[in-house]
Amino acid sequence: MAQFQNERMSACYNAVGSMSRALERTRDYLRERHAFGKPLIDRQYIQFRLAELSAELDLLRHYNYACVEAYMRGEDTTRFATIAKLKAGRLVRDVADTCIQFHGGIGYMEETWTARYFRDSRLMSIGGGADEVMLFVLSRLDGFTR
Repeated sequence: MAQFQNERMSACYNAVGSMSRALERTRDYLRERHAFGKPLIDRQYIQFRLAELSAELDLLRHYNYACVEAYMRGEDTTRFATIAKLKAGRLVRDVADTCIQFHGGIGYMEETWTARYFRDSRLMSIGGGADEVMLFVLSRLDGFTR
C-alpha cells in the first residue's frame, strides 16, 4: 500500500504539469482564433472559465507541495495522496473537456493534441486506483464506514 501512495503522488505532480501546459496552449490558441470580429480570448465566459480552472489547479499544486513536505518529514501521506489523486483525476478531465470545447471542431480531430489529451486524461482516474477506490479509502480513514 505504501508504494501506491508514491505512485499516486507522482501521478498528481504529473497531472499538474500537464494541466498547466494544456491551459497555456489553449490560452495561446484563443488569442489567435477570431470569431465574430475579435479573438475568442476576449469573451468573458472564456476568461472566467480559464481563470476558474487555473485557480483550482493552483489549489492542487499547493496541496501537492504540502503532501511532499509531509512525505519528506516521514509522515504517513495516505490521506494526502488519496485526496490529491481523486481531485487531480476529476480536475484533469474538466481541463481536458474545456480545452477541447474551446478549440472547437479542430480540437476533436484525432491528429490534434487536444483530442489525445482528452482521451488520455481519463487515465488519471483509473491508474493507481479508480476514483471509487479513492473514495473507499477516504471513507475508511474518516470513519464513514462500520
